[in-house]
Amino acid sequence: MTATHTVTPPGGAITILGVGNPTVAVYRWLRKVRSMNIDRFWPISFIFVMLTLISCAGGMSEQARSKVTYSGTFEQLQRQPEHYLRETVMWGGKVIHAKPLEKATELVVLQLELTGQDRPRDDDQSQGRYVVHSKKFLDPAIYPEGTLITVIGRFVSTDRRSIGEMDYLYPVIEVDEIKKWSQHNRQSPRFHFGIGVGTTF
Repeated sequence: MTATHTVTPPGGAITILGVGNPTVAVYRWLRKVRSMNIDRFWPISFIFVMLTLISCAGGMSEQARSKVTYSGTFEQLQRQPEHYLRETVMWGGKVIHAKPLEKATELVVLQLELTGQDRPRDDDQSQGRYVVHSKKFLDPAIYPEGTLITVIGRFVSTDRRSIGEMDYLYPVIEVDEIKKWSQHNRQSPRFHFGIGVGTTF
């Protein structure tokens, strides 16, 4: 089924078909604006539509998001893990290493804050580390060191390990859904259209 989204920027309501291809959708919309002779509206309208399309960009599924029960910070859960066992969390992070096990895969992840689009912020602001367990095989070649991920899963236990000579308590998450962010997802989307005047975001 083709997705439809209706927005109402200056100049009137516009229904966008096939949001999965935002370039085509916006191209069609710009042609409609020109045909309606409402060029005075198009700069504001264009920005409005682009923000709408970006907000529809793929993050975590609604089904998985509906299972999230924990809204506190990473540090809060790590300090008092016994209070939050079996809670479902949504966390972002950067893969430190991936390790296939006999019947599962383990990812050790550096926690990173999420943006409004469920993307991890690729910066040095981290509250710690955690472990992701997946019953499916996650190939280390696909999840190499430095890969940005978002995970929704249940907090099932803690695991005390060493980081160098330091004793460290890792929260362990049993994954329900995981999203790997590709290299081009690390920056805000950029679009260029050559319809009369080039516009870049």
